[in-house]
Amino acid sequence: MDKTYIELLPEEGEPQQLMLLLHGVGANAQNLLPLGRVLRAHFPQAVIVALQGYDALDGTPSGNSAARQWFSVRGAVEAERPARVAAVLPRLIGDVRAHQQRLGIGEAATALIGFSQGAILSLEAVAAEDGLAGRVLSFSGRYATLPAQAPQRTTLHLFHGATDAVIPAVHSRYAIEHLAGLDGSDATLDIADGVGHELHASLVECALLRLTKHIPMRLWKAALGGASAAASPHVEGGSLQ
Repeated sequence: MDKTYIELLPEEGEPQQLMLLLHGVGANAQNLLPLGRVLRAHFPQAVIVALQGYDALDGTPSGNSAARQWFSVRGAVEAERPARVAAVLPRLIGDVRAHQQRLGIGEAATALIGFSQGAILSLEAVAAEDGLAGRVLSFSGRYATLPAQAPQRTTLHLFHGATDAVIPAVHSRYAIEHLAGLDGSDATLDIADGVGHELHASLVECALLRLTKHIPMRLWKAALGGASAAASPHVEGGSLQ
């Protein structure tokens, strides 16, 4: 497990949830602490772990490790992105499982929360291992490759700024439409007007609502005996005005 991470532990009592934060390209674990503190205020029994990108940002001066990346974007073209993401996934999945084991927190009580490049990895991680986390919150992200199957044990929450010029919001729209056509899909989409490529307060507020108000479809299935809830995909879309 990578040793470079920042952790916020509950002030008292046993931890009940694990929230793993993955930053965007050129940032680092420290940059996501403001989001971590917001999450801590609403989920006091959660362990918040801000993970650090594995490599220094391409082109940074030797010895400068403040700007990090999960995978290189230098010279990248669309066709190369899936391979670059796939190369780092085993290490990330291993780290997620190591944190779960270290803290004694299971998959269902784990959330992967990523921004930009971190969101790409979060989505792809549960596409590779369904149920690795109970929820994924993708801010300003996208799939490297749209999945052939929807995760059955992970709920996906997509958040995007309508004016995002780095990863356009159309990628989240494509994803939610694609997921709607897959059996067992449990996904939501929220798009904020006038918001660019940023962890905007309106999207963070929406994420808090999703975490507290959205009941995962797998729980509905359990409550209803797997009958009615399995009839159609559970996909929601929303726009913040």
